[in-house]
Amino acid sequence: MTKSALPAEILGLGVSAGSVIGRVVRVNPPVPVPSDEPGAVDPLAATEAVGRALESVATDLDRRVSLASGDGVAILQATAMMARDPALLKSVEVKLGLGSGPATALDAAIREFVEMFTATGGYLAERATDLLDVRDRAVARLLGLPDPGLPPLNAPAIIVALDLAPSDTAILNSALALALVTEAGGPTSHTAILAAQLGIPAIVHAIGVLQIEPGTEIAIDGTSGLVVIAPDATFRAQFQARARRREVLMRQGGGPGRLADGSTVSLYANVGTVADAEHAGASDVEGVGLFRTEFMFLDRTTAPTFDEQVLSYSAVFEAFGSRPVTVRTLDAGADKPMLFAEQGKEANPALGLRGIRLLQHRPDLLQTQLKAIAMAVETTGARARVMAPMVATSEEAAWFADLARTVGLTTVGVMIEVPSAALRARHVLAPVDFASIGTNDLTQYVMAADRMSGGLAALLNPWQPAILDLIAATTAAAAQSVESPSSAGPDTLPGVGGTAKPVGVCGEAAGDPLYALVLVGLHISSLSMALPKIPAVRLALSLHDRGTCVAMAEAARVSTTAADAHKAAQRLAHPDLRSLLAKL
Repeated sequence: MTKSALPAEILGLGVSAGSVIGRVVRVNPPVPVPSDEPGAVDPLAATEAVGRALESVATDLDRRVSLASGDGVAILQATAMMARDPALLKSVEVKLGLGSGPATALDAAIREFVEMFTATGGYLAERATDLLDVRDRAVARLLGLPDPGLPPLNAPAIIVALDLAPSDTAILNSALALALVTEAGGPTSHTAILAAQLGIPAIVHAIGVLQIEPGTEIAIDGTSGLVVIAPDATFRAQFQARARRREVLMRQGGGPGRLADGSTVSLYANVGTVADAEHAGASDVEGVGLFRTEFMFLDRTTAPTFDEQVLSYSAVFEAFGSRPVTVRTLDAGADKPMLFAEQGKEANPALGLRGIRLLQHRPDLLQTQLKAIAMAVETTGARARVMAPMVATSEEAAWFADLARTVGLTTVGVMIEVPSAALRARHVLAPVDFASIGTNDLTQYVMAADRMSGGLAALLNPWQPAILDLIAATTAAAAQSVESPSSAGPDTLPGVGGTAKPVGVCGEAAGDPLYALVLVGLHISSLSMALPKIPAVRLALSLHDRGTCVAMAEAARVSTTAADAHKAAQRLAHPDLRSLLAKL
């Protein structure tokens, strides 16, 4: 890119807050598969060679597991399992028998799987990047060349890539990796989720960043998605002054979430593994708003046993002591297929057997899980709540609540991710004690836009007024579906004739400080997010009273576009928050 009088700018999608200036390190591109590779002379020997290459990649991924933490552990384990998939090697063997060379056969076999994953959508579409990473590393080893991916970092740098493989992202050293910028990827990609857990700024879908030469100095803002290339001295001084102000603001206070008028809003962490929970539990976070139990299932060919689950749940509960932990039961199905619960090919998996629908199809999985959670609660004395994913009807909510209470779990809830559940929330909430809104899936289904598509970012924006309307409909219904004060949970709001059933948000949008205020104005009682996002949200709450939050929500809801809704809320925000969120 050519330099001009003003710094060149690229605008991507900011997915992990923070701003930094640093020099670019570019991820090594994959080794190309030879276009003229001769066919295998000995297909059996070639199959064995490919098998050794794949096992070598899997072994390296196993090694990286020991260096990773949080969700990265489960992602690496699942990727290693794909490298060891007998079906993949069998496909390679067939292609070698038809005259392909080893690298060509491996490439063709993996492309077939990637096409299937992409067509399936949902969780499998997310795993396409992982599988391509397996291919690239195995091809390099077959050809005797260095692995593609992130080179060793000897100094702090901003990592730029087409898309960063989870095998690289999961073991990043946050002391040297200043930030991540990718040209591909969506707002809920693995890069986005893992960067948020690491607490480093990240931008995805930044078209043009691969043209930036390695070593070039750039400035990035993980909130706005702005990349500034070769910033001049004036810009650097302004940037550094604002960064210092952000640092001062972020140091102000810890502890529970509290508005300026003294009212409380619980701040929880999202966790996916025992290691994740132990890390979050050592902080002053108020509890867990989303424990994604499916990470215990993804890398297995058989379901975890009752005893295995009890041990894992107990470890998570013990990490939080007397603080509440909200457990989401297995969120799986056609878009997150489990080898031990295969339901066959579906025409539209995102609308198929997933979440509670799969659990109704395989009640044995749910019954074992609920009993294990109940045993872990009894053993640890934990304050645990349990909720079901992808609930669409009051019948589904009642079915789940009955099963959970039968095994002794007293606080039962549902996820609001399906538009029908939001529209009929009064009925869906009637048989349960609380609800948690998953903004990622709710936005995807309301806007009919694949949540993994960076090109649909405008539709996937949680500031869309339609999303705000459905959140408001859910909390209004919760205020009508009251419970007695004696059974009120920790995240309650005043209701007529008792206490409104609490409604929290555990989607990524909860970690946006400005959006968090709007959620509070919509009568959301708890916010759950990646742990590093909590300080900024805590600060935002402390600067505003509930009346201002309500005014923000009303201003956003009467807007006609997502951009207008954002601007309307921002105009009412405290100057310190506007400074924190300002673009570079």
